[in-house]
Amino acid sequence: MTPRRPFTGCGTALVTPFTANGRVDEAGVRRLARRQVEAGIHFLVPVGTTGEAPTLSAAEKRAVIAAVVDEVKGVVPVLAGAGGYDTAEVIEAAHAAADAGAQGILSVSPYYNKPTQEGIYQHYASIAANTNLPIVLYNVPGRTGSNIEPATTERLAQLPQIVGIKEASGNVFQMADVRRRVPKEFLVLSGDDTLTVPLMAIGGEGVISVASNEVPADMARMVEACERGDFAAARVIHERLLPLLQANFLESNPGPVKAVMALAGLLDPVYRLPMVAPTSHTLQTLRRIALDLGLLAETTSA
Repeated sequence: MTPRRPFTGCGTALVTPFTANGRVDEAGVRRLARRQVEAGIHFLVPVGTTGEAPTLSAAEKRAVIAAVVDEVKGVVPVLAGAGGYDTAEVIEAAHAAADAGAQGILSVSPYYNKPTQEGIYQHYASIAANTNLPIVLYNVPGRTGSNIEPATTERLAQLPQIVGIKEASGNVFQMADVRRRVPKEFLVLSGDDTLTVPLMAIGGEGVISVASNEVPADMARMVEACERGDFAAARVIHERLLPLLQANFLESNPGPVKAVMALAGLLDPVYRLPMVAPTSHTLQTLRRIALDLGLLAETTSA
């Protein structure tokens, strides 16, 4: 078999499990990472937004990355989250990710300070000049307050260290424009589970997924169907999972996805402020969808 190109297919934006006293549950991190590999997921993305990275200390992030790297033992690559609004701090985070064994970094564009397009370019160019790890850009305007415009992505794609983008603008026209502008080898990954199939139909290489925390095998199969051009099969999976894909964002991520995983016995329903558990109404909706999909009968591996 031809080896899979790193960071293609379905990558899971791993949740971070916490113990009842609010500490990182390292044994839980390892258990969840192992479950992903056993389900056939293609790469893992720890300490991103879904992993509640904003409330993890630098030491905790490094420990989580190292635990995931150690647990998967090279079977799948690890693309660690390392982004923020302070360029120097992001470079330090990239160094820490490399030290922990990550094979690449996913770097969200600067949030809150809302740099210009030139500022965004210079931010990433500086990171690229200060790490040997491949960099996947992460564009999520709904969280950052600014957009990486397609022309800026095109410009950044010329830097050898920058190998792809997670496009979570929710704008299919923008995603198509990005795919048109960048070199063929530059990865364009969906940052929205619901838009994975449409993006792959126009040349995208996969998804960095929230839902694959819950249904890793299904998401992997859906992406693999797209890769072989079997969009009829992909649509069947997409349509069955769509209620879950939508419900995962009834409230701020990762509230709903962790709630479903807690219902399935995969982790304890513990969050770090300002994240809190979903409302009772949302929980009822999530429970009904999880029951419909047969998720609540699932047991974790020992």
